[in-house]
Amino acid sequence: MKTEAILALDLGTTGNRALVINREHRILAQAYLEFTQYFPKAGWVEHDAEEIFSTTLRVAKEAMAQTGEVQIKAIGITNQRETVVLWDKKSGKPVHRAIVWQCRRTGEDCAVLKQQGAEDEVHRKTGLYLDPYFSATKIAWLLRQSDSWRKKAEKGDILCGTIDSWIIFKLTNGKVHTTDVSNASRTMLMNLHSGNWDPELLRLFNIPAAMLPSISKSSGIVGETDADILGSRIPIAGIIGDQQSAAFAQGCFHPGVVKNTYGTGLFLLRHSGQEPDFIPGMLSTVAWALDERIEYAVEGSIFIGGAAIQWLRDQLQIIDHAEETEALAQQLSGNDGVYFVPALAGLGAPYWDSQARGVIVGLTRGTNRAHLARAALEAIAYQTKDAVDAMFRGRMDSLKRLKVDGGACRNNFLMQFQADLLGVPVERPLIIETTALGAAGMAGLAAGIWTSPDDFIRHSKTDRVFQPVMTETERTALYSDWQRAVERAKAWVKQA
Repeated sequence: MKTEAILALDLGTTGNRALVINREHRILAQAYLEFTQYFPKAGWVEHDAEEIFSTTLRVAKEAMAQTGEVQIKAIGITNQRETVVLWDKKSGKPVHRAIVWQCRRTGEDCAVLKQQGAEDEVHRKTGLYLDPYFSATKIAWLLRQSDSWRKKAEKGDILCGTIDSWIIFKLTNGKVHTTDVSNASRTMLMNLHSGNWDPELLRLFNIPAAMLPSISKSSGIVGETDADILGSRIPIAGIIGDQQSAAFAQGCFHPGVVKNTYGTGLFLLRHSGQEPDFIPGMLSTVAWALDERIEYAVEGSIFIGGAAIQWLRDQLQIIDHAEETEALAQQLSGNDGVYFVPALAGLGAPYWDSQARGVIVGLTRGTNRAHLARAALEAIAYQTKDAVDAMFRGRMDSLKRLKVDGGACRNNFLMQFQADLLGVPVERPLIIETTALGAAGMAGLAAGIWTSPDDFIRHSKTDRVFQPVMTETERTALYSDWQRAVERAKAWVKQA
């Protein structure tokens, strides 16, 4: 009898990963490919949607080829959120490069809408703040580039969607155009309370309803892959945004359970139950919908996390590999007053300052690459504390433990510093690729691999728990200097 498993497609910001995962959370096969990052202007970030699909197809086929006698029961998809693609419905070809969630090109558009007094309505309806991070102004910008595109979009001949919608359209050979409620909640076009596209928001951003995908549950069959594309017909049974997926894999099923993902960005998420919870500086968002009931979460979204390490590697070229930063940081007994505020794409939660820019302060003649590596790692922890303080309104006694995942949580220096800075234990799971695991969970619930969320989570295992050892005096002094550095980064870019 063949082993039953799920093919999880984890469609990230810098690369795509496919994992085959069985009921016991064992990874039976995996494959990964990076794709190209485009920076056409300062602050602009784009991806080639065709390259995203081709790499998705390649990793899926490679992972499936490794599995032998395993039966793939269903596919679960998790994706970088907010990134948008516009494509021609008939040809299936993108009309423009995808605009990535990190892209700041619509900062002026957001500023104008704020000046017009639109932010209160947008926040009330969506739980989001007017910021270039979200999809709505990206779609509006794309439609302004061509009258022809707009006319076709109004007829439904040009479609738009986040990366999940794009990949599902391609895998089903154009038969299915859908997204799930967690991804839809990040577009700034869905009403958080109803779970539907909001007509007034569509008018505000001047986006035709005909181009939008349908909104599905996070767990449930939405279609099948075309046999000519993936080699067989496999149900697509799970769709969920990457951070909600990681939260599901970490067991954040109940109010108060908190996880932080250390990926390209940093994403702190707490389940908030069956009603949205509005906290200043935080996002109120959909967690998922397993049945007809929507569950909600509070999220702190930080734009630059592990990307700060990538910047040291790729732009400054002071390290060859991200793993070097741990040993470099440990060469020093302290940070010697060097702080790096990585506002390379503005500041997200809890500041929401799209005009902020990165700064490094405290430099002396004695500063070397070890200081910069340590400052980048510490910045990841400081930004997390900023979001935690806002999420819990300064009542740190409400946070008992932080669950962590994502590539950067492999860094033991960072995890220990995070525990010290927060003053709570930090728990790292054995499988840190929780975004893929959560997508597998969504698909597996629909396919009968697991019977319930509790059945799914009982197979999870902990790798290590980091206990805080720093004194309160030292913690307070370090964080106070960090806050001084943040003030120097704020509102750097002048509005035209």
